[in-house]
Amino acid sequence: MITTATIKKMKKEGKTITMLTAYDCAMARMEDEAGIDMILVGDSLGNVILGYESTIPVTMEEMLHHTKAVCRGVSNALVVGDMPFMSYQINEAEGLRNAGRFLKETGCKAVKLEGGASVCHLVEKMVVAGIPVVGHLGLTPQSVNQFGGFKVQGKDVEAAKKIIEDAKKLEAAGAFAIVLECVPAALAEKISQELEIPTIGIGAGNGCDGQVLVCNDMLGMNSGFTPKFVKKYRDLHTEIVGAVKEYISDVQGRKFPAQVHTFKIEEGIIEQLYPTNEKVTR
Repeated sequence: MITTATIKKMKKEGKTITMLTAYDCAMARMEDEAGIDMILVGDSLGNVILGYESTIPVTMEEMLHHTKAVCRGVSNALVVGDMPFMSYQINEAEGLRNAGRFLKETGCKAVKLEGGASVCHLVEKMVVAGIPVVGHLGLTPQSVNQFGGFKVQGKDVEAAKKIIEDAKKLEAAGAFAIVLECVPAALAEKISQELEIPTIGIGAGNGCDGQVLVCNDMLGMNSGFTPKFVKKYRDLHTEIVGAVKEYISDVQGRKFPAQVHTFKIEEGIIEQLYPTNEKVTR
């Protein structure tokens, strides 16, 4: 089984780390079978599964529910639970308690939270309490209203310096990995070189120590907007819609279920159920 020590060792050995999101047992089981290193139960759950317009409405209970399901499908990958908006921002005691709930109630092995210097003291407390932490810098979706939209972060000198400083502070606080989202590739590579802990990029170029994508995006399960940084490895939206249309056609045309899909009964049983003067009607 992959642990936090495994992930840190992979960085030292120059091995690239693979990570995907998952939100249910079935998807987690398939990713685990394929050999993924890390599975993130992201608060992207809100957009991808629950139909919210952003991650903001996602609750702790929703995150715990889906993280439990993912953990039931995993035997090897390291599962990380994403702490939702306002589950750690109110005060450190509540943040610590909610992080502990992820490990106690779901079986995941780590949590992820957004922010830099402002959350470092909380990260320290989590690590002391035995809760492994993944940091998240750059475009942090829970702060999208503050950013004024989904924009690349760290494009000017001051902003780039801030991300570098925050990354180093998170490392010093005890985070074992950091997600870098929508950060210029050159900056992400520089940060990756300066840290001893691994970076996991999403829209941050090929110089990170690993990569993460939303599973529904890379599988092409959505027909709408696709971010620039996403590579679609399949077009399951077209496949699934096509399959459902076929099913509708077969059912309406009474082609399904066919004989091969039905169960038989011994001759004479039906006759015994009804008197000879009654007719079996539909």
